[in-house]
Amino acid sequence: MQSGDGELSPVVAETEVRRADVGLRSERGPVLLSIMLGVGLVAIDSTILATAVPSIVRDLGGFAQFPWLFSIYLLTAAVSTPIFAKFSDIHGRKPVMLIGVALFVLGSILCGFAWNMTALIVFRGLQGLGAGAIQPTSMTIIGDLYSLAERAKVQGYVASVWAMSAVVGPTLGGVFSDFLTWRWIFFVNVPLGALAAWMLFRHFHEDVNRGRHTIDVAGAVLLTLASTMLIFGLLEGGVLWSWLSPWSIGVLGVGVLLLAAFVGVERKAAEPIVPGWVFRRRLLVGANLTNLAVGVMLIGLTSYVPLYVQDVLGTSALVAGSALAALTIGWPISASLSGRIYLKIGFRNTSLIGSVIAGAGAVLLILLNAGSSVWWVALTCFVIGLGMGLVASPTLVAAQSSVDWSSRGVVTGTSMFARSMGSAVGIAIFGAIANAAIGTQSHGSTSNGVPPAILEPALHQVFVAAALVAVLMLVAVAIMPRRAPGALA
Repeated sequence: MQSGDGELSPVVAETEVRRADVGLRSERGPVLLSIMLGVGLVAIDSTILATAVPSIVRDLGGFAQFPWLFSIYLLTAAVSTPIFAKFSDIHGRKPVMLIGVALFVLGSILCGFAWNMTALIVFRGLQGLGAGAIQPTSMTIIGDLYSLAERAKVQGYVASVWAMSAVVGPTLGGVFSDFLTWRWIFFVNVPLGALAAWMLFRHFHEDVNRGRHTIDVAGAVLLTLASTMLIFGLLEGGVLWSWLSPWSIGVLGVGVLLLAAFVGVERKAAEPIVPGWVFRRRLLVGANLTNLAVGVMLIGLTSYVPLYVQDVLGTSALVAGSALAALTIGWPISASLSGRIYLKIGFRNTSLIGSVIAGAGAVLLILLNAGSSVWWVALTCFVIGLGMGLVASPTLVAAQSSVDWSSRGVVTGTSMFARSMGSAVGIAIFGAIANAAIGTQSHGSTSNGVPPAILEPALHQVFVAAALVAVLMLVAVAIMPRRAPGALA
């Protein structure tokens, strides 16, 4: 990455100096392993719980409450991500990552000892806070330690953790539930978290400006409240209340008002949680909108492809999960290869290619019918995964490379927050489409009592919506400039 006169741009020059300094004093191999273990905590937890829900409900009761085991985790992880990301720019990555792992492990221990469903839900929220620190900080550390050419390959390694978790998580969940106790799905996080924390503490070293900083308390509180109301309204719309009910309008309306207040506070804050320039730079706007679309597509695929394979094609849950696993296989493959591509043709062009591939896979989803084979579904998911890997990794690297060390946490956290918001929006959109087509208000359980002849066209409409989101993702990528200061585009 060079400026017109052949020299490194100021942002990149400072970044490379900082990276060299951190890298020389840090043992990158053990640090990367600790990051992968930390991400593994989050990744396995997101897949291991689903298979244990029946056992948990039998033991603790609270069937009507169990969807909150997932909702509260998504909520707390999403709202805390930008706050922890900002703190990592102020206080350093190491303490924030260690705090995240500690919160996640503490939440896991408490979940393992939960005495009823309400307590389990509360402790899952604590786990979500830990995830909100681990996810953005881990990717920021990669940006600190690895060069532009290395970063995509390393992110491919991290993405492979999610791929393995898609297979290992459900298997472990079933084994613990059937042969031990569901409580072990939480206790297993303790040794993994302890090892990750110890390796990071021992091998990762960084220089942090210890000067006086002003903590944007008002901004943090407003962002937390605004995000909570918006995500809560999106998650529960059509579930606890109808979309046009006073409750729905009130919750979402308050969320919008709080968000407006947050914007006003941030304009005057000395060190805002989310600086205004994040929304004024074309590169970052395009990258964040792209991540929003990625979040929407991912939640649609992970929620409705297994449902289609199991209830429309008539297979087992294991086969349905295996078909979806093809998505998590294609993703790390293309993510690890994307570095070679964007160094030659730029971030924007690489992401455009990925968007086209993902869109082609979404079109293949639309072509599914009751006579389709599971192998065809798996191939479709694999193609979409290949496209996603060429979109998600280059856009994140582009965003990180456009700023220096002191802003990389904010940029990374904003990207991941956008993806979390995309997941919440996706749940709302796809759930509303499916429920409207089926003619029931059930959400997240649309297959209960619904014959395949009715379910198949409903899910077909969901897949059409996913294809439209792929088109919007292509538009979002196109917003990114061809060349941007401090980064290839």
